[in-house]
Amino acid sequence: MKAVRLYGTPGNQRVVLEEVPRPQIGAGEVLVRVHATAVTPGELEWHPTLHTQNGDPRSQAILSHEFSGKIEEIAPDVGGLAEGDAVYGLNNWFKEGAAAEYCVTTPSEIAPKPQTIDHLQTAVTPISGLTAWQALFDHGKLEAGQKVLIHGGAGGVGTFAIQLAALKDALVITTVSDSNAEFVRSLGAQVVIDYRESKFDEVVNDADLVVDLIGGETLTRSFKAIKKGGRVVTVASNTEGSKDPVVKKAFFIVETKREQLVELANLIDEAKILPVVREVFSLEEAEQAFFPIKMGAVRGKTALRVLS
Repeated sequence: MKAVRLYGTPGNQRVVLEEVPRPQIGAGEVLVRVHATAVTPGELEWHPTLHTQNGDPRSQAILSHEFSGKIEEIAPDVGGLAEGDAVYGLNNWFKEGAAAEYCVTTPSEIAPKPQTIDHLQTAVTPISGLTAWQALFDHGKLEAGQKVLIHGGAGGVGTFAIQLAALKDALVITTVSDSNAEFVRSLGAQVVIDYRESKFDEVVNDADLVVDLIGGETLTRSFKAIKKGGRVVTVASNTEGSKDPVVKKAFFIVETKREQLVELANLIDEAKILPVVREVFSLEEAEQAFFPIKMGAVRGKTALRVLS
């Protein structure tokens, strides 16, 4: 089968489309014929991409772990699923990914595909949708009527976070460039801060929750934007190794939760939220997708078409 694999070391990486053996499933596993996957550039630096589960160096990993497709094969001990079922999900970071014609997953990592959108829109949903959900509700404990500041509201996670927070009847504030201001307002943001023109911590100092998708100085200043008892959560990869206990408490890594995938699909089919696809590339164009020459005004997330 065709698959996109990562070669090289951080700072000197390249992605290569090549022929690899079709994966074999084991007990408790499911083989998915991938129709589409999505691009997360930060994945190239993540620990599971470069290491095995026991910490040994890992090379030639197949990239991208979120997918939309149809079940091709099911292990004999797996019930409740059928070959041909349309599913989407997010498989284990240490397994081979979904930038390939087939990927291996488990029932707990997949849910029925939303019926009202195509595979490309579905493929950009798992990581961003789950991250937004868990940042807002599992870690951020956001409640109706509270004030939330979302950094990077036009990106993949940010677009879901704005829509989910607005559904919760929170007051949604976000930081974006001016060119994305009207776009994020259309998603449900009520207050938009142009980060190039204003310092958000001089505008907001009473947020119940800050969702940081940027890291670095933005994360540091975010603690000035919350009221007493407020929370800051971050998924920025540049904070993962921090020894600062405050930052460590704020940081989390998204988990695959089937019940949340089901709920996200329901909200999509009810037209309450909508995934935002930035660009679409083929597997043959993976190098361009993972290493874009220029970004421009980022909106949503990039998808890879695997099956036409």
